[in-house]
Amino acid sequence: MQKLSTKPDRDNPVWSDEDFRRAKPAADVLPAALAAALPRERGQRGPQREPAKQLVSLRIDRDVVERFRATGGRWQMRMNEVLRQAARSLR
Repeated sequence: MQKLSTKPDRDNPVWSDEDFRRAKPAADVLPAALAAALPRERGQRGPQREPAKQLVSLRIDRDVVERFRATGGRWQMRMNEVLRQAARSLR
């Protein structure tokens, strides 16, 4: 396991509570073109014309859910893809 350095970093100082209080969103201080080019954080979505997903209540066998969860993060997305493929094969 790598030991983290406890030395102060002059190029990246620790922020104080006051620093956080004074902070502003990047979109408020950067030129619009630069702010628009910044990558989004994981989980952030852009504007949508209409909702892409529909919330439903569905009972699924416990072992199936556990199997998908065991595949790690974004397991619901993978389950959705399996259901999409199954739906295509229906007549």
